[in-house]
Amino acid sequence: MLLQCLARPLAGLILYLVSFAAPAQQPSLPAVPPPAVAATSWLLVDLTSTQTLAAHNTAERRDPASLTKLMTAYLAFSALKQKLITLEQSVKVSTKAWKAEGSRMFIEPNRPVTVDELLRGMIVQSGNDASVALAEVIAGSEEAFAQAMTREAQRLGMKNTNFVNATGLSHPQHYSTAADLALLAAAIIRDFPDNYALYSIKEYKYNNITQPNRNRLLWTDQYVDGMKTGFTDAAGYCLIASARRGPRRLLTVVMGAASDSARAIESQKLLNFGFQFYDTPRLYEKNQIVTALPVWKGVGATLNAGFTDDLYLTLPKGVGPKLKVAMEARQPLTAPIALGQTVGVLRLTLDGNVVAEFPLQALQEMPQAGIFGRAWDSIRLWFR
Repeated sequence: MLLQCLARPLAGLILYLVSFAAPAQQPSLPAVPPPAVAATSWLLVDLTSTQTLAAHNTAERRDPASLTKLMTAYLAFSALKQKLITLEQSVKVSTKAWKAEGSRMFIEPNRPVTVDELLRGMIVQSGNDASVALAEVIAGSEEAFAQAMTREAQRLGMKNTNFVNATGLSHPQHYSTAADLALLAAAIIRDFPDNYALYSIKEYKYNNITQPNRNRLLWTDQYVDGMKTGFTDAAGYCLIASARRGPRRLLTVVMGAASDSARAIESQKLLNFGFQFYDTPRLYEKNQIVTALPVWKGVGATLNAGFTDDLYLTLPKGVGPKLKVAMEARQPLTAPIALGQTVGVLRLTLDGNVVAEFPLQALQEMPQAGIFGRAWDSIRLWFR
């Protein structure tokens, strides 16, 4: 009955919204057993609703390998947005960048390279030399850049992450978790949608050397459009992948798989599970009037209430029609009331049990009435 009664998808409600790091706080809905995943830690997130659909060992600190470069890219995208650097800017290659260990895009000290080329070399080819060069042009040194990476991680809510380099080379104090890396990947997609397109590039040629993107899913799944691979002996094979089908976007994090092919297989398994066994309907549109609530001591008698953002909820398939909706207003609701102020709660129940609650918000301001209007409502409230 729920979707038919609403006649609209659910958009933006989430009191019981699931933290990537806390899957136990998900809505109390019937569980769908996830597939077996051959990896040390992993998770599946629906980015449309921000709900975690399946997870294992997501808070364990692990070597992030080249998944580190997601933060290097995030800071580079931020610097571009703030016009601290430009895509066309020529970057002088330092000896340190040139001699960077591990995967490389093969930049050279006597050959200027642009910021745009470095971004492609880092994102597509996973070049450690490109990562160091970007760090140096943005912060002056890789060490200073790594400090900025950790500060930005803290700002994004990555509570179990510390960076000491821009590349992902192993170090005892360089670590993150699957949950934190999911937050970071989601932030790139949310904050820099235009730059995110770089993660869908399948190969890149620089210095007459063409290298493929190591994300195999770009070739095997038409819905996958990013994001990043990683490998060190300590980390094992890692892959963060994102796929979009219609309005839904899923994100997977797989860390500690046994091989290059295994990380792709396990990631695909999670993506298929999320799309096949869950739906993410929009409950309400942004600023849609859900109800009109009585108001006391205001210039108007009623207040339009709803949600100031689209409200989505991820549900096991077949559950949506069984949910029931109930609303409860704060009473007495007295003016003045600010736009966006919480004025009530919307509850979703299944078989009599509350599975989710969302705060109803004022969709308009409600100034106080004049002195006589307030006095009259005071009298009415006294006898109410």
